[in-house]
Amino acid sequence: MTCKERILSNDYSDILADFVLPDEYEFAIPADYCYHKLQNDWGILYIERSGLLSSRMERNTYSFMPKCYGLQSCDMQQIMAAQNRNLNTLSLAEAGILSVQREPLNLTGRNVTIGFIDTGIRYQEPVFRDLAGRSRIVGIWDQTIQTGTPPEGFEYGSEYTNEMINEALASDNPLSVVPSTDANGHGSVMASVAAGSSIENGRFIGAAPDCRIAVVKLKEAKPYLREYYKIPPGVPCYSEADILQAIQYLQKFVNILTTPLVICLGIGTSFGDHTGAGMLGNYINYISMKRSRAFVVAGGNEGNAAHHFYGEINDRQRYRDVELRVGPNEKGFIMDFWGDAPYFYNATIRSPGGESVRWNNPRSFVPQEFTFVYEKTRIVIEYQLIETMSGAEVIRFRFTEPTEGVWNIRIYSEGNTAGGRFDIWLPITEFLSSDTYFLEPNPQTTITEPGYVHGAVTVANYQFTNNSIAASSGRGFSRDDYVVPDIAAPGVNVSTPFGERSGSSVAAAITAGGCAQLMEWAVVQQNDILVNSVNIKNYLIRGAEREAYLDYPNREWGYGRLDISGIFEFMAGLGQNF
Repeated sequence: MTCKERILSNDYSDILADFVLPDEYEFAIPADYCYHKLQNDWGILYIERSGLLSSRMERNTYSFMPKCYGLQSCDMQQIMAAQNRNLNTLSLAEAGILSVQREPLNLTGRNVTIGFIDTGIRYQEPVFRDLAGRSRIVGIWDQTIQTGTPPEGFEYGSEYTNEMINEALASDNPLSVVPSTDANGHGSVMASVAAGSSIENGRFIGAAPDCRIAVVKLKEAKPYLREYYKIPPGVPCYSEADILQAIQYLQKFVNILTTPLVICLGIGTSFGDHTGAGMLGNYINYISMKRSRAFVVAGGNEGNAAHHFYGEINDRQRYRDVELRVGPNEKGFIMDFWGDAPYFYNATIRSPGGESVRWNNPRSFVPQEFTFVYEKTRIVIEYQLIETMSGAEVIRFRFTEPTEGVWNIRIYSEGNTAGGRFDIWLPITEFLSSDTYFLEPNPQTTITEPGYVHGAVTVANYQFTNNSIAASSGRGFSRDDYVVPDIAAPGVNVSTPFGERSGSSVAAAITAGGCAQLMEWAVVQQNDILVNSVNIKNYLIRGAEREAYLDYPNREWGYGRLDISGIFEFMAGLGQNF
C-alpha cells in the first residue's frame, strides 16, 4: 500500500509524533506505516489501526491523537443565500485600513501573500481577479481531490498553480480544468474580506486588494476521528494532521526580505489545554518566530455558549459540584477536565434519574467504562496524570447516548495536598447540541485553540456600529493567565460579496489583511526587514484604539480595537517620517 493510500484510508490512524522515523524500521512488533516529516523532530505517522504498535501509541491518546477543528463563523448556514448587494467598506474604515490604502502610504498588500487554510475558494469570482481579469491566486492545494498532482513533498490532494487557474478562467467550463471549488463558502468569505479586489465600482474592497492569495482546502477528518470525537453528521470537521501539513505547504510562498507571508486561520476547537501547548501550537510558534511571517488566528465564538466551567477546591470543602444540562436528542459528546500539579482528582457522576457511578483515579492510561442500570448512557473515562505536551492532568469524559436532563459531576481533590483549581470544557458550539451546557458556566478562558499560541495574533470580534464586544466572542485569558486575545476587530454584520457575515473568523480575516499592509511597509518597502509574527503583534498592540474607561489588557478586548492607521500615527509621534 502506498503512503497516499495510508493517509486517506480510515484503516490507518493519524498519529502526531514528536520523533523522527526512518523510511524502514525494524520493530519488535510488526508495523505497517508511513511517516511525513514536518520540522525538526515533528511529524505525522500513518499507522495501521489494527496493529499492536498503533494501540500502544493511542494509550497516550491526548498527546498523539489529532484534534478536530470546526469553522469559526456564526452564520455560515446562510452562505448559499442570495447575495446581499448592500456592499460597503465600513468595517475596514473602522479598522483604520482604508485610510492606509490611500495616500501617502498606499499600502494594499503588494508582494505580500495571504494564505488561507479553510474550505477552499471560489476562484471564478471577480473579487479574486485583477483588473485584467487574471487570477490573483498563486496556488491552491485541494486536499479533497486525488486525481491531480500533489504539491512537491506531499503525498495527497491536488495542487493548482496560477497558470492552471488562468487557463481555467479562459475556458468555457473552468471547473473542467481546475475542479476545486468552495461549496461551503466560508473560505471564500475569509479571502474576500482579507484580500478581495475592488468590485462594484468600489462599493466593496478587501483589506489588502493587491496581495497574492494562496489557499489550502482542507479535507474532512477521517470517519474514525469523527466517531471518536462524536462530531454530528454533516458538520465540517478538520483534522489537526491536515492543518499542520497545510501550514507547511504555505511556507513555499515566502521569500524572505521580498515576499512575506501572512497565514489566516478561521478554524478552532475547545479541545486542548488552553495554554497553547500541543503539536499545532508548537508548530505555529516555530513558524511565527521566522522572518517575514505573521500568523492570525480567530478567537472563536464560545463566549456565551456556556461551555466552560471553572472550579476551586480548598481544605474546607474538598469537592465541587458541576451541573451539566444535556438537551434532547443529544447522541454523545466529549468533556475535558484540566488540573495542575500537585493535585489530582476523583469524580462521582450522577445521572438525571439519580443513578451514580464513582470514578476512582487509577493513575493509569487504561480507559474505564461505566454504564447505568436504568439508562442507556455509557461513559468512557480516559486519563493522563501528566499530559505529554502541557504537563497537566487531563481527564476526558466520553458520553454516549446521554439521558436528557441535569447531570451532576462531583469533583473531589485527593491526597495530602487537597485543593487546587480546575477547568472543564465542552466542545465548540458546532460540535454540540445547543441545548447541552453548564448551568453555572464561566465565560472566561473561552478563546478556542490555537488562539493561545504566544506567537500568533489572536483576534476577538466586536460590533463596529456601537463599539460593543460581540456576545459570542471568545474571552481570555489562557489557563495559565497569558494575555489573549491580542486585539479585537470588526466581526458583526461585516459586508462581503457573499452577504453580511459575522463571527471571529471574519474579524481574523480583516486583521490578516491589515497585517499584509504592515508586511508591505515593513518588508517589501524595507522599513523593518527583520519583522516576524511577534513583531507584527506588537505593532498592532501599539496602534490599537483604547477606551479611557477600560483597563488594558482585558479579557474581552485584549489590548484594544484594531487600528492600522493608528500604528503609523504612533510612529509619527516618535518622529518617524513616511
